Amino acid sequence: MNRQDMLAALMAQANETGADLMTLRAIVEEASELGADRVLDRLGLDDDKAHSDLDELRDLLSAWRAAKASAWKAAVEWAVRGLMALLLIGIAVRLGVPGLLR
Repeated sequence: MNRQDMLAALMAQANETGADLMTLRAIVEEASELGADRVLDRLGLDDDKAHSDLDELRDLLSAWRAAKASAWKAAVEWAVRGLMALLLIGIAVRLGVPGLLR
């Protein structure tokens, strides 16, 4: 019996005999399982390779975050180096270092 049939049977049982707590819990469980299956199907994650696909996506996302952090760090380092070089040049000009400006 598939999930849709099970849910329909539970709903019919609840309608006929009144819904006790066990029946209501079973309805909720079957409905949530059916909904989860539909979502996975719509996302294309309903096959046997879905777990490895998600692992690959997590690895790619982790690598992207690491690359982005590294790029920002490198950009900040270069900006600081450039500012420091300009500061040193400004100090040298201010002190009148011979042979600096010709």
